[in-house]
Amino acid sequence: MITIAVPDQQMHSRLAPQLPEVNLIVWRAADGAPPQHVDLAVLGYLGSSKNLATFEGWDVAALQSQSLGYDGVADHLPAGISYCNAVAVHEASTAELAVGLIIAEQRGFPEHFRNQQTGTWDQHQFIGVAGTTVLIIGAGGVGNQIADKLAPFEANVVRVARTGRNDARGGIQSMDALRALLAQADVVALAVPLTQATAGLVDAEFLATMKPGALLVNVSRGKVVDTDALVAAASAGHVRAALDVTDPEPLPADHALWSTPGITITPHIGGYTSAMHGRVDAVVRDQARRLLAGEPLAHVVIAAQSSRG
Repeated sequence: MITIAVPDQQMHSRLAPQLPEVNLIVWRAADGAPPQHVDLAVLGYLGSSKNLATFEGWDVAALQSQSLGYDGVADHLPAGISYCNAVAVHEASTAELAVGLIIAEQRGFPEHFRNQQTGTWDQHQFIGVAGTTVLIIGAGGVGNQIADKLAPFEANVVRVARTGRNDARGGIQSMDALRALLAQADVVALAVPLTQATAGLVDAEFLATMKPGALLVNVSRGKVVDTDALVAAASAGHVRAALDVTDPEPLPADHALWSTPGITITPHIGGYTSAMHGRVDAVVRDQARRLLAGEPLAHVVIAAQSSRG
């Protein structure tokens, strides 16, 4: 029999009736060393990758994250443990938030909210979404979901990725075309993982190249954007921004981003909806099936190694 550890009693109660062939236990790293060999430990949803070092020397074969991103994990994951990310859990909800932010900003919701506080009836025209060009940087799960959800709003959606190609949704431009596309886009949505190539991608030059008054939406990782450069560009009125992620994060109460004109901030809630629980459960059920069948785990982004350096 295989042993799978889940981080809370709620998940255990949901999964236990569905996994009768599995020894399902409630255990977290904060509890200390596991009471027995664990074939797969499901991590809590929110937590720093630095905490993975706690697993050093413990009898745990693999970790299942509840998050899609895995930046920083390779720096702290002990040798001998595999790490799986959560594919098909947060993509839809994150894209939902991205599209919501686009609509809210393009229809002036922040301004209308401020006017409501003072009882001000200020009726004037906003840009909207229909007929505008939305540039999505990243053609993975989140980026493609944003494109799909924007389709009914009649926006001109352009996707950009590291390499140009075609897929079922149409053409994808390469990063070589980015500069020209930035100058034409009314909205630029970031949906890329944080890597060495994407860290600081949105710098002063990137922002200066954007169309004046364009909206930057970040639902990827805060470090993809140079925060100081964004504060300067937004303060000058050149761009607007809607950020679900920031650098630093959590954002200190006295940080300039909070009070910069033209910037809206949500506290990294892209995938944090009630929809995630059933989807995480489905991931764990599939991993259990694979373990019982002697098959490799799915979505292993870092395989177990005898040593790391």
